[in-house]
Amino acid sequence: MKVHILDDWFDTLRTLPCFEKLEGQDVTVWTDHEPDPAALAERVKEAEALVLFRERTKITAELLDRLPNLKLISQRSVYPHIDVKACTRNNVLLCSKTGGAGPSYAAAELTLGLMLASYRQIPAQFDSLKAGKWQAGVGRTLRRRTLGLYGYGKIAKAVATYADALGMKVQWWGSEEGRARAKADGQTVAESRESFFATSDVVSVHVRLTPETRGMITANDLAKMGSRALFINTSRSGLVEKGALEAGIAKGNPGYAAVDVFDEEPLTDTSHPLLTHPNVIATPHIGFVTEDEFNMQFSDIFDQVNAYAEGAPIHMVNPDVWNG
Repeated sequence: MKVHILDDWFDTLRTLPCFEKLEGQDVTVWTDHEPDPAALAERVKEAEALVLFRERTKITAELLDRLPNLKLISQRSVYPHIDVKACTRNNVLLCSKTGGAGPSYAAAELTLGLMLASYRQIPAQFDSLKAGKWQAGVGRTLRRRTLGLYGYGKIAKAVATYADALGMKVQWWGSEEGRARAKADGQTVAESRESFFATSDVVSVHVRLTPETRGMITANDLAKMGSRALFINTSRSGLVEKGALEAGIAKGNPGYAAVDVFDEEPLTDTSHPLLTHPNVIATPHIGFVTEDEFNMQFSDIFDQVNAYAEGAPIHMVNPDVWNG
């Protein structure tokens, strides 16, 4: 098959063991990002299969209508960036493994890193040292602080083990079903949603973005957080009500934020309020960007390509295309 891999910005996949799974396929790797659907369609017009890096490229009806040779889109995890109806209309099969054997430890570790970076002022201290000014201020310790984890899933549970090792107290909130599972496991669940946000020194959200979860963290939730509290988001920007975090930080509730995700990505606007506020630490959606994580994810993605080529596709999102 003619397989085109999009948005492998650092040409990493060729260096990983999983890439050997594509031996025998006609593979083209694109190492830049093309946002224009017409230009992108022209460069991948011969593709029979597209391999995606998460949500880096939106797969729209406009793009799909221009790709008559396309038969398969292979990716991993959820797919809010893909027009599934347009895939079906164009007889393009979408395959996406949405579950894994374990959590994304890469995302969990970044969450811990952002927490430490904020509390110990690591970026500011580094900048001060480089400028010849020595110390920039006085940080805080995480021990005995309360970490509020929103979402009782695999990544949040991994973060909880790190917090426990640091001597933090952990409390939970999330869906009714998630809170019930947390209680059944003997975990501490906040008395109420209001209490969760008001009593957590750090709030970190770990929920998949779906139509039901979009905007679930509201301006009112953030307003409950204290002026010394830290809000962390390494999941998806869309989980937070649009503009609510920017407005909250400007008002001082929460007083601090650390984010890895944005409404528009790639974010190149250096005047964005989350990049200019002194109490915000921001990273460019690197929660899943490690060699180890890539090798695990793309091993599944390439398995999907091979399964299709062998006539037995797996992890089908719109199976009517194949059945038809």
